Formats: sequence, structure tokens, C-alpha cells
Amino acid sequence: MSYFNYGGKKLYYNEKGSGQPLIFLHGNTVSSQMYAHIAEEYSQNFKVVLIDFLGHGKSDRLDVFPTDLWFYEAQQIIAFLKEKQYGAVNIIGSSGGAMVAINVALEAPELVKRVIADSFEGETATDVFTQNLLKDREIAKNDEGARGFYEYMHGADWEKIVDNDTSAIIRHQKEIGNFFHKSLNELTVDILLTGSKEDKFMYSISDDYYEKVYGKIVKKLKHGKIYLFSKGDHPAMISNFQEFYDLSKEFLML
Repeated sequence: MSYFNYGGKKLYYNEKGSGQPLIFLHGNTVSSQMYAHIAEEYSQNFKVVLIDFLGHGKSDRLDVFPTDLWFYEAQQIIAFLKEKQYGAVNIIGSSGGAMVAINVALEAPELVKRVIADSFEGETATDVFTQNLLKDREIAKNDEGARGFYEYMHGADWEKIVDNDTSAIIRHQKEIGNFFHKSLNELTVDILLTGSKEDKFMYSISDDYYEKVYGKIVKKLKHGKIYLFSKGDHPAMISNFQEFYDLSKEFLML
């Protein structure tokens, strides 16, 4: 196992393959373990880097997750990239990891070549999203399959991690709202936004969720691309892996 020190704590990472670095950033309540089965495919063309944010997976635990969680996690990645001296990297982030990826690109564009942001909430937290999430979390914590999944991601202390994450999401929605410290107008790197039209959670909020949210982002960016899969649930990159793999490889190897 490899570790990087951030703020006096150990952050787990794993590297596979060779070539240009491709960083995978996991979403909320999961870990880099969610990418373990696809890392081999990408490692044929890239140096794949899997990372567990602090408080998750094989990384050191946090007593409390910071309110500005996705910016805090972006700072971990920026420090990691500078320490490793990777230069311009490609990043694929899913769900909360997509928001981290965008924060990295906004705060340190010199370190990033291209970003794929998959299945994420958008630019700003909303009360409807947060309330729906809280309901889903309570259901998941009492579902045997979901509990087994969380334990696979983190180990025996998974419930503390899920509760920490839920608390941070509530505080962020009430106290901050915006996921990014800089305006998306300042994003200069190439970006691809992906999602699934069968994402039950997102489309329970509105029947044109990604079309509306992603459309607004691309309009603000004045560049960037959107690709919505007709099938698959959340996250799109896992439920549509082969199609996503082909799409992402074409985008990242331009």
C-alpha cells in the first residue's frame, strides 16, 4: 500500500499502468474500491491513480468531515499532484468526486489537462436534493445489500463514515451552498459532463435534471461537452462502463 501525507494524516493511493496519469476520484460514502474492477482496462493506456479521500476507504479517518467537503478534498488532490510532480493529468470524477475534480481544475489549472465529471448534482446544493438524499441514506442504512456495499468500501466502521458525510452535506447546503470557490467562467480545461437518463435519484428531482443542470453549466463555461446515456443508473460511468470507457478514452486521448 502507498500513502501520501496530508495535514498529518495518511491518504491512501494505488497506481497501475504507465503513461499519462489518469486520476479517479470517488463519490460520497464510497472509496476508490468502486474503481478497482475498471482500473485494469484504463491501465492499458494510462497510469491509473486510485485515491481514497481522507476519512474514506484505506485512508486515515476524520472525527468530523469539513463543511466545505468537496473543496477540502480538492486540496488533498492538488497537494498530492504537486508532491508527485505529475504535471498535467486527466481526471475522472463521479458524483461528489466530479465536484472535487472541477474544484481541482479551477484552483490549479496548470496541473490538469482534461476532466470528465460524471453524474453530479451541479453547481449549487439544493434543498430538494438534500432532503431526497437524507431519505435515501436512511433507507440504505437499513438495507442489507447497501450495508454490505458500504462495508466493502470502508470496513467495519462504515456507518460512522456515512453519518459523517450526511452531516457535512446538511451543513454545506445550509451554510455554503456553492460547490466551487471560483466561478465556472474561470474553468479553462477541457471538460466532458456525463450522466444517465435513467438515473433514478436525479430524475426524481425533475424529469430533465441533467439536461437543465449540465446545460446551464456548459452555457456558463462557453465550452465543454455533454453526453447522456440512454440507459443505466447512478453513476453512469459504472452502469454504462463499456460505452463510457470508449467515450472517455476518445476524449482523453485527443
